[in-house]
Amino acid sequence: MANLSQGISKVDELKELDKKYYLHPTTVPKAFIENGPKIIFSEGNGIRVKDINGDTYIDGVSMLWNVNLGHGQKELADAARKQMTKLAYGSSFYGYSNEPAVRLAEKVVSLAPGHLSAIYYTSGGSESNDTAFKLARFYWHLKGKPNKKKIISISNSYHGATIGAGTATGIDAFHSFAGSKDSDVIHAKAHLTNCESGDKSDPNYEKSIRYTIEKEGSDAIAAVIMEPVQGAGGIHIAPDGYLKAVKNLCEENNILFIADEVICGFGRTGKMFGVENWDVVPDLMSVAKGITSGYSQLGGVLMSEEIRNTLVEYDQILGHGFTYSGHPTACAVGLKNLEIIERDHIVENVKNMEQELKKGFKYLEENHVNVTKTRALGLISGFDLQQDRDADIPFDQSIRAAQEVAEECYKRKLILRTADFEEGKNIIAIAPPLITTKEDIEEIINIIDEAITAFEKKIK
Repeated sequence: MANLSQGISKVDELKELDKKYYLHPTTVPKAFIENGPKIIFSEGNGIRVKDINGDTYIDGVSMLWNVNLGHGQKELADAARKQMTKLAYGSSFYGYSNEPAVRLAEKVVSLAPGHLSAIYYTSGGSESNDTAFKLARFYWHLKGKPNKKKIISISNSYHGATIGAGTATGIDAFHSFAGSKDSDVIHAKAHLTNCESGDKSDPNYEKSIRYTIEKEGSDAIAAVIMEPVQGAGGIHIAPDGYLKAVKNLCEENNILFIADEVICGFGRTGKMFGVENWDVVPDLMSVAKGITSGYSQLGGVLMSEEIRNTLVEYDQILGHGFTYSGHPTACAVGLKNLEIIERDHIVENVKNMEQELKKGFKYLEENHVNVTKTRALGLISGFDLQQDRDADIPFDQSIRAAQEVAEECYKRKLILRTADFEEGKNIIAIAPPLITTKEDIEEIINIIDEAITAFEKKIK
């Protein structure tokens, strides 16, 4: 392998080393080997990141919906350093504990809605959702209902990449990898509010959660899981009344309701947790990402008082755990992260920036005939691109409209992401850090405006 001393630049060296040694997640391997890394990040500040060439980009999606407080937050780095120099790691197995894990558990529970009263720590979102499935099944086992094992998830959802969470993900691309599948996870169609409320005359009834429960039998169903706002699946915001209809349905049938708040949690939607926008309290709630703003790997599952009180009566070893459950450094970062969110009124800023985004979206719709179905809840937002929005006609798949617009944004130093897993859908996702300002939103909208104009010229 050539090195710097042989005349190859640092950038070229890193690209070659990357291609040779690093297998990337959610990336096309063949294209990566041919082209190398699209960008190699070197530093970040606020809502901006810089690459090793010195170019600066606006991070329009908080990397992976997780850098909520933005890049370069010195207070979070200082919290990590302080804890590392004191106790970087301590096991939570065998009843061991550490102060940051205890303090963060108390803090998160104090912020959580309703009767959620304890947390089980994980390292991230996939682990959180897998853990929620296991806790739900174990709870019913302890309640004398061992056959309640099945989990119902909904279409266009994303719950993670582990076997259980990956099966629950309602995006086909994540099911074909390695034949990974949990046979006790089943799917229903998303957002059928009328059906879940009991309307059997609806033509989609047989695709609903309610029908699935009738078909499988409530004694076989442990839980239903869903995101308040679907992220990777297309920025689909739950319709008014939907979450309550599903929660009521679960209560009718003695089934647990799991809220996947991995993206929505800790302020992203303009509330501390997404379910609070609809006054729904889940039985289990998965969290990750925003709990540390991505500065350290941490997740968890919050559980109701009833589930917690049932689990703590178990008198044998709990056969589930992760090496980094309750990681002291991660928990110290989480504590500081939540302190900043409250101190700096971050959730209030998110709600204000939602209005600025909606103003920007209105401008885009007025000036571009292909922009439609704009939506935003807090700082999770998006819009569709269609060939004919009035007739609801999508672009031909060969055009890859969302990819084209996202690439034009990238050329203009704005990083966005697409959600085009659904056939005929071309969705652009925008979810900047929660510290975003009005001026930042205006800059983002201006770049998107230019990018769509460039795309329109290409397809004329």
